Amino acid sequence: MGSGVPFRVLTINAGSSSVKLAVFDTAANTQLFKSVLERVSSVEDAVRGIPALLKAQGIAAPDAVGHRVAHGGARFRDACAIDAGVIEAIEACVPLAPMHNPLALAGIKAAARAWPDVPQVAVFDTAFHQTIPERAATYAVPRAWREAGVRRYGFHGTSHKYVMQRVAEELRTPPTELRIISCHLGNGASICAIERGASVDTSMGMTALEGLVMGTRCGDVDPGLFAHLERTLGLSAAGIERSLYRESGLAALSGLGNDMRDIEKRAAEGDRNAQLAIQVYAYRVRKYLGAYAAAMSGVDVIAFTGGIGEHSASMRARILSGLEFLGLALDEDRNAGVRLADSEAPQIQRDNSRVRVIVTRTREQWMIARETARILARETAPAQAPAPIPIAVSAHHVHLTQAAVEQLFGAGHRLTLRKALSQPGAWAAEETVDVIGPRGELARLRVLGPCREANQIEIAETEAYKLGIDAPLRLSGDTRGTPVVTLRGPTGSLRTEGLIVAKRHIHMSPQDAAARGLKHGDLAEVAVNSEGRDLVFRDVAIRVDPQFVTEMHIDTDEANAAHLEHGGAGELAPVEGCSARITRCHAPEGAGDTSCCLHEPEDRRAA
Repeated sequence: MGSGVPFRVLTINAGSSSVKLAVFDTAANTQLFKSVLERVSSVEDAVRGIPALLKAQGIAAPDAVGHRVAHGGARFRDACAIDAGVIEAIEACVPLAPMHNPLALAGIKAAARAWPDVPQVAVFDTAFHQTIPERAATYAVPRAWREAGVRRYGFHGTSHKYVMQRVAEELRTPPTELRIISCHLGNGASICAIERGASVDTSMGMTALEGLVMGTRCGDVDPGLFAHLERTLGLSAAGIERSLYRESGLAALSGLGNDMRDIEKRAAEGDRNAQLAIQVYAYRVRKYLGAYAAAMSGVDVIAFTGGIGEHSASMRARILSGLEFLGLALDEDRNAGVRLADSEAPQIQRDNSRVRVIVTRTREQWMIARETARILARETAPAQAPAPIPIAVSAHHVHLTQAAVEQLFGAGHRLTLRKALSQPGAWAAEETVDVIGPRGELARLRVLGPCREANQIEIAETEAYKLGIDAPLRLSGDTRGTPVVTLRGPTGSLRTEGLIVAKRHIHMSPQDAAARGLKHGDLAEVAVNSEGRDLVFRDVAIRVDPQFVTEMHIDTDEANAAHLEHGGAGELAPVEGCSARITRCHAPEGAGDTSCCLHEPEDRRAA
C-alpha cells in the first residue's frame, strides 16, 4: 500500500449464526473472494479463522478491514475509521440495536487481534438516513424520550445507497435529478424515499421492527399492544419484543416459515394462510410506495432489490398493481423475464410509463469495501491548511423571467440595476414584488438580475410558515415541482411555481476548489466562528463555476442560529469579521462513476 490508499479490502458482516466475508480489489474494481461461514460458534472464532482461509485461497493479507455496523445513532453521519472512541460510541448504541451491534463489536475486536496493524472502518446502516428531515425523523413522544434518542434512524442504508447509485448509472442521470423509491425486500425489508440524492424518509424506525412485514418481524403495529398483551396474556415487554422480532411477519401469517418461495407455492395450491401472508405483505409495500410518492411530490423510479424484490416477479406485479394513477405501467413480459446473474439492472415498465421500474441485485459487501477505501483515502490525504471562507447572508429575494417582469411591471419593462453583488454578473434590481401564500404574504422582496429562464422565490423556513406553505429545501435553480405562489407587482400579478428554501452552499472558483481538494457536488461540514462560538453546519453543498467568487451563503434563519450580526436586511450582506472553515467533506456518488457497478463473472485470485 505504498500510496497510503487501501486497495485490498476485507469486508466482514457478522451475524448471530453466520459471518459473511469478502475481499475486494477496490482499485481494479474486482472481487477476489467471498464466503459465508455458517453455524459459527462465535463471531470471534469465525474471524480468528479468516487469515488461514485467505491464505488457503492464495489471497494476501488485507490492506484494510471494513465492518458492517447496524446502528450508529445520531452521531455517525458517515462511515469512519475505527479507534477507541468509535468503539465506545458503537457500544453506546447497543440499546438501540441489541441483536446487531454486539456482533459487529465482536468482529471489530477480533479483526484487530488478527491484523493489529491494519486500519479498520465502520460502515453504518443508519448513516445514509442522517439526511432525513426532522419532520420525518421525529416521533410525537415526550421531550425526555426524544432527548434520550427516541427517533427514526432507518436501516439498510448501505443497500439503499447502492441502489441509488446503480439506478443513476443505469439511467445515465445524476442522483441529484431523480426521485427514487428503493425497495429492499428480503427477510429484513425496508423502503427508502431518496429525493435528489438524499434519503428523506425510510420505513424502518428507531429499531428494525417498524415498517414493512418481514420474514419473522412484524413491521408496523399499534404500540398499545404491549400493555394489552401484558394485561390479557401476562406477557412481559421482553417476551413481546422477542416475538415481534422472531415469531411474527411472514412466518406467523403463513404458518409455513419465512421463505416467500414456499409461501407462494402453497398459496397457488389454495392455502388461505399463505394467501393472506402474500396479501398483507404486498399491501404494506404498496401503501408505503404511495406515501413516499406523495412525500416527494412524485416519483421517477421504483427500484426492487433483496431476495424477494429480485426474484419474485409475481410479488413485484402484485405490489405495483393499482399504481397507474402515478403514471406507472408495468410490462408483464419484461417483469416475468427478469433473470439476474450479475449486476444487471433491467427496466420492466412499458415504454409509455412515466415511472421507471428497475430490478437489481444489491451489493452491500462491495459498498462496504468502497466506503472503507474512500474513508481511508481521506484519512491519509495530505492535510490542507484551513483557508477561511467569507460568509454572506442571503435575505429573501426573487429571480424572474423577462415575461414575468413585463407582467408584473408593465409591457417592455426592463429591470433597473440597483447595485452589483459579490458574485460576478449578479446584481440587485430596484424592483420589488410581494409574495402571497394561502395564509399570509411577504412584502417587497428584492428582484435579482439578470433574468432567468424560470421564476424562483427564495425565502427562509420561518417565512414559509408565515405564507402557510411547505417550501422544499433545494439548490438554487432546482424548481421542478415546487409550490405555487402569487407574485404581485405594481401593474399586475401572476401565479408561478418556484418557491424554495435554498440549501446552504459555498460558491467556489475551480482554482479554489482544486486547492482544497473539492469538486462540484461535494457536501462539506463547515464550522462557522462567531465571536469564539463555533457552530457546525452539515451538508453544505459545494458549487463550482469559473464565474464564482469563493463565498459561503446562508439564509437569515441560519445566520440567527449562528449568532451572526447581519442586520436582517439586504439581499446579500457580507458578515464582517466572520469566516467559515471546512472541517470535513464527502462526495456523493454520481451517475458518471463507472466503478459503482461491480461485474464479477468469476473471482480473481490475488497474486
